[in-house]
Amino acid sequence: MSTHHKDVAARALALGTSTLYEASGLRCSVDPLIRAAWPGAAIAAPAYPVQCSPGDNLGIHIAMARAPRGSVLVVGTGDFVAGYWGEVLTVAAEAAGLAGLVIDGGVRDVAALARRRFPVFTRGVSVRGTVKASAHSIGQPIPFTGVTVAAGDLVVADDDGVIVLPAADVERTLAAGEARAAKEAEMMKRLAAGATTLDLLGLSQWRDGE
Repeated sequence: MSTHHKDVAARALALGTSTLYEASGLRCSVDPLIRAAWPGAAIAAPAYPVQCSPGDNLGIHIAMARAPRGSVLVVGTGDFVAGYWGEVLTVAAEAAGLAGLVIDGGVRDVAALARRRFPVFTRGVSVRGTVKASAHSIGQPIPFTGVTVAAGDLVVADDDGVIVLPAADVERTLAAGEARAAKEAEMMKRLAAGATTLDLLGLSQWRDGE
């Protein structure tokens, strides 16, 4: 990963998805039901999109061979929950230098994913296996739970959820996020000193009830 990409990733992870989402002004959050497979998992890396057929993970195997090192696979399955990914693919992904997985369709071997600290965000967990018969789209833009994901977009994922920032909006969003975080830090300092949220948010007319 280049120094620039490392800097972007560090800044994004420090801010977190909630701050970046608010700062972006974009509809960039994926379905909130797509959650970390283990607590504390976090990703900030360029997307590599894959569209699989429901219940078929051939596209993932192809993407593993094609995705640039440092990418996060963003896998659409049409929300079909099965075990598209497990410990074997995790070992392969680590060897391929991939940064993580975001999938709308399910994983298994969750204890192994947690043990290996490989960041995975998924709609569900399922023991049911998949076939390897067809691959719809590898590396091309895909619709993913209401957000379009193209190769090179910045995926940021943490315990609060997953957002996808178009490449052209990343620098603007990081700068706006850092300004927002500084403002919030000042607000929290004042709250700790005894100010109320009603004071700080200009809502003091609500302090005293009728």
